[in-house]
Amino acid sequence: MSVSDARKTELIKEYALKDGDTGSPEVQVAILTERITNLTEHFKSHVKDNHSRRGLLKMVSQRRSLLDYVKRKDEPRYKALIERLGIRR
Repeated sequence: MSVSDARKTELIKEYALKDGDTGSPEVQVAILTERITNLTEHFKSHVKDNHSRRGLLKMVSQRRSLLDYVKRKDEPRYKALIERLGIRR
């Protein structure tokens, strides 16, 4: 359910604000979104995997906190980010 190194590098390049940026909220939200998507696919075939479901809920909560931070600091940046990721809010 983790993101491969190649895919993570691709996400970092796509969402980084500047060169070498791996810690900005945009990059963190993009990586979390990828992990959440992978886990939701996992649950389609493993319905009773409640231990992983707990991890999924923690990731969703962490992503929500990061998105709230971006919204509080810069709302147009927030709107652009959720539009690019296809997150409904």
